[in-house]
Amino acid sequence: MFYSQSSSLFDNQCAIEHHWQTGIKGYIHTQIGKVFYFRHIPAQAKYTLVLVNGRIESAYKYRELLWELAQNKIGVVTFDHPGQGYSERLLANRQIGHIQNFKQYSDVLSLIIAEQVTPHTDSWLFLAHSMGGAIVRHYLENTPNTDAQGAFFSAPMFEINTAPYPVWFAKWVAKTACILGKAKSFAIGQQSYQPKSFEDNELTGCDKRYQAFRALYEQHSELQLGGVSFGWLNAALTETSKKRQSISLPIAIASAEHDSIVNSQAHFAYASQQTLCKIESYSGKHELLCEEDTIRRAVLTQCYEFADSVTLKETGS
Repeated sequence: MFYSQSSSLFDNQCAIEHHWQTGIKGYIHTQIGKVFYFRHIPAQAKYTLVLVNGRIESAYKYRELLWELAQNKIGVVTFDHPGQGYSERLLANRQIGHIQNFKQYSDVLSLIIAEQVTPHTDSWLFLAHSMGGAIVRHYLENTPNTDAQGAFFSAPMFEINTAPYPVWFAKWVAKTACILGKAKSFAIGQQSYQPKSFEDNELTGCDKRYQAFRALYEQHSELQLGGVSFGWLNAALTETSKKRQSISLPIAIASAEHDSIVNSQAHFAYASQQTLCKIESYSGKHELLCEEDTIRRAVLTQCYEFADSVTLKETGS
């Protein structure tokens, strides 16, 4: 397998950008606005990954990974969630991350699959990061007849880290604020986009990838998104507090030991409830797909081996 190295990021930028430009890009129309998508499926692709990214993210942020997947003859379909990235924003204040409920996210994912995945490939699985993990889990629990062959979760948002407040208190505050008509306002402590220094960041230990991410968002300010609304917080805490169902598909989880964004213990609790789930823990921060090379390579190796195991066709004797 080919693995991208952070030390070669600068030298590979032209190739990475060229791959982004040659991918198929466009918009699908949903009940909550236009949603941006990116699709690239090489000829004779091994399989296709449906990359479902996290909050504040964009497909454009994942250019390095998209290029890397193409080098490995792996197809990818990805998109920007409603209200972020290049997709239509849901509030007049573009900086507020908002949603009414996670079914809206899941319904958009269903449309992406129907319009951009199944017409183009018959061998595909999910690669979901952070909030994308909560969305994919919701989708799988409510779509028992999906054509997906498995789901790989990277630091999934199965439970939000609400420290220093307990989850029950955060839920009460969010629900009360929504009742009082504040659903579309910034939640307590939230603000417009503010880039943090690498030393203060909670996302990754890779300086080069972190600086590339921040530079991208400075250059393309339309991608910037700030904190969440009370409505998003209420929806997220409601979704992650539900009693979970068993999923019949094979599942793999990559969990980050130094994650301060989501509660990593929730990954192990969820894995213990599933019959077809394997979990690995890595000494990284939240964004395992943008981590230092040794960690990122190990996570991607886990992903590739999992994908091979669930998509490999039996050829008979």
